[in-house]
Amino acid sequence: MRGGEEVTFGTSGLDRAAALRGQPEVLAGLQAHGRVLPVWRGKPLFRAEGALGWVPADHKVLADAAPLVFLGLEEDGQASFAADLSNWEPESGSGAEQSFFDQSRQPHPALDASLAFEDLRNAMMRLSPRDAELAATARALVHWHRSHGFCAACGAASAVEQAGWQRKCPACGAHHFPRTDPVVIMLITKGNRVLLGRNAVWPEGMYSLLAGFVEPGETVEAAVRREVLEEAGVPVGPVRYLASQPWPFPASLMLGCHGEALDEAITVDPSELEDALWLDRQAVLQVFSGRHPVVRPPRKGAIAEFLLRNWLADRLD
Repeated sequence: MRGGEEVTFGTSGLDRAAALRGQPEVLAGLQAHGRVLPVWRGKPLFRAEGALGWVPADHKVLADAAPLVFLGLEEDGQASFAADLSNWEPESGSGAEQSFFDQSRQPHPALDASLAFEDLRNAMMRLSPRDAELAATARALVHWHRSHGFCAACGAASAVEQAGWQRKCPACGAHHFPRTDPVVIMLITKGNRVLLGRNAVWPEGMYSLLAGFVEPGETVEAAVRREVLEEAGVPVGPVRYLASQPWPFPASLMLGCHGEALDEAITVDPSELEDALWLDRQAVLQVFSGRHPVVRPPRKGAIAEFLLRNWLADRLD
């Protein structure tokens, strides 16, 4: 699909410099003149104006941070790293809103008042393509290390290796690598109409394209057909891939596809969806303009919004 990499978190051409991951002496030198993105409980550090909040590697806020994770190099040779600060406990509590759209900003006493930790989903549209890729990579890697600290083969505590891109078990020698979960997200159409669904836990009026995890031994196309049939009871015929999006919440790769429905009859599985409906192009225009009586505008930056917007403009080629 033309323009597919323009989706938020799409590639910005970052040099990940994988050859340096096994060279700790070189990386130590790069740290001295590099920059570090602190991440606290899934929230990257942001400046008040919306840019990422980079700090030097010797900043006092990193004193109790987990080992740095190497993200990549800029064209001028500057290295970027990420650091997990999740063990820090603010005096005021967790600092996180218990809501679907987390608007909270958590300051840190060792940082300037213009800096605070913020939900990446809330701030992603304010970032440049490069900063968005760096933030997504940092968040996904930090989460993986926090959730995969023990060897899946023998249960022993594992150690960080390869500048944060591997974990190795000192007991049995097993190597573990960052996990990415493939998820199909489907633009299902029938003539001039598109299928949308909503989860019961979502805010009122929030609908989106149907989506689901790819199962072991399953192709992307088969996953599209299975998920739509399971969730909405709609059989799907031809399926084609459109575009992908890294979605680090916590570790998904969204595989955007277009599927042609063979029938419009909907039978919702209540364990999967609260509701599903068909909207024609005029109704989707109302959704995007905020004038639809039921469906709220889609979240900007998500691949669902990207695919719907391109379908509306007849740009799926």
